[in-house]
Amino acid sequence: MKVLNIGSMNLDHVYSVDHIVQPGETEATGEMNIFLGGKGMNQSVALAKAGVEVYQGGMIGDDGQPFLDACREYGVHADYIRQIDTKTGHAIIQIDKNAQNCILLYGGANQKLTEAYVDEVLGHFAADDILLLQNEVNLLPYIVDKAYELGMQIALNPSPFNEKLEQVDMSKISIFLLNEVEGGQITGLTEPEEIIAKIQELYPHAKIVLTLGKDGAVYADETQKHYQPIFKVKAVDTTAAGDTFTGYFLAGLAEGMPIPDVLRMSAKASSIAVSREGAVPSIPYRAEVMESLAKD
Repeated sequence: MKVLNIGSMNLDHVYSVDHIVQPGETEATGEMNIFLGGKGMNQSVALAKAGVEVYQGGMIGDDGQPFLDACREYGVHADYIRQIDTKTGHAIIQIDKNAQNCILLYGGANQKLTEAYVDEVLGHFAADDILLLQNEVNLLPYIVDKAYELGMQIALNPSPFNEKLEQVDMSKISIFLLNEVEGGQITGLTEPEEIIAKIQELYPHAKIVLTLGKDGAVYADETQKHYQPIFKVKAVDTTAAGDTFTGYFLAGLAEGMPIPDVLRMSAKASSIAVSREGAVPSIPYRAEVMESLAKD
């Protein structure tokens, strides 16, 4: 089983601030760093560090060479990344003294996918391979429809949630990976149990992973439900927390691990990531995660 991730690649400009800037306010930053990010790249690196054979798809611009270098470094297959004549996507991220973040996103090359490109890439994959998607690239409805025709398992992280997702046939999604805000946006509900019940009502055959921040995460499918608390750490940067959880969860699922073990591994990996700065650099390797779990 292979995992294909057609997702975003962003150059993250990260600013350390006392507090998230308010309208009309000018605030001096304590520090500025540039990291590789984008939900697509973050999740591919998490999958690779968790030991999965993962292929990154998507577009970068003429300034995107660092992503190809990172794929080689972390073991992500870069065969389906295309470099085009535009700017790579980028994000401006504020991180305050409490490790909360605020993100301004520019799509750039991430919004330049073509149907011909999608057809070409999907042609290298087969039924039961996993396709991982987020909402930071264009043509999402087309990608979902084509992957479904192939019989792929489609995992969707509906982030950022916006009107483009209304065009996606959600009944074709095999695995929903979302936080409680996104769950609320999909269902119109606020309580985690109600969100899960509504998604199960709408899409009864889907697997659901609902992350709840400091309250942990919940998994549900047709036959089982499991709750996973967080591992408490001092948070430094929460940017890649959800992406790390997503990558490790899919890794465990692809390996056929019991769901409680998958959730525990994913929560531990996420706790390590938030204790470090940056997105891609903060994601731990599988050996470190398992070593830390063994101590708990």
